[in-house]
Amino acid sequence: MKFTLGIAMSPLDQMVGIAKTAEECGFASVALPDSLFYAESVAAKYPYTSDGSRMWDADTPWVDPFVAAAAMGAATSTIRFYTQVLKLGSRNPLLLARQIGSVANMTGNRFGLGVGLGWSPEEFEWCGVPFERKGLRANESIEVLRAVLAGGMVEYHGKLFEFGRLQMSPAPTEPVPIYVGGHSEAALRRAARLGDGWTSAMIKSMSCALSSPGWGSSARSTGAPTSRSRSKPSA
Repeated sequence: MKFTLGIAMSPLDQMVGIAKTAEECGFASVALPDSLFYAESVAAKYPYTSDGSRMWDADTPWVDPFVAAAAMGAATSTIRFYTQVLKLGSRNPLLLARQIGSVANMTGNRFGLGVGLGWSPEEFEWCGVPFERKGLRANESIEVLRAVLAGGMVEYHGKLFEFGRLQMSPAPTEPVPIYVGGHSEAALRRAARLGDGWTSAMIKSMSCALSSPGWGSSARSTGAPTSRSRSKPSA
């Protein structure tokens, strides 16, 4: 059994030391959170608390997960780093591909990508991206990331993203695993069809076990083999 250490809301000046200690203690990986900014007022409820309130405030510390992974990777040698989860909706997949490829190369292929759609309309709109069609945006973003990170000349022609032949070098020497987050049926289908696995958000092991029939049916409905659809442990 492998264990992942979640470090959400930790002081930034302690993160490298936490990663070094986690590696010494035998942890397999560190889960890195993602937050762009704190909007004073939000139009939607936070989906992972019972009352819809956020469990952090404007002064809670956050760091860009790619910067954190690079810093931690430079101070360690075996422990892996995952985003749990990076909000795809407000980000351009080509810019994101460059960040992911850079971190994967700089850490010796010790980086994995956990992704989610994002729940706050403000994060989309204030980053210049419409909140509508966020599911399609996430699907196409994952396809773009896989194509670009595989290396060589690629092009993409989707409904929301389109570009001619391009190449980013160097490509990671190993595939970057992508774990898709979310507890809805649509999220499970996305994980089965486009991901290397699934990642949870603040859900207990028993709840995961109880929800596994839905996971299996989602994998079968997409034609994805259930044996491939392995889950990433919750941090």
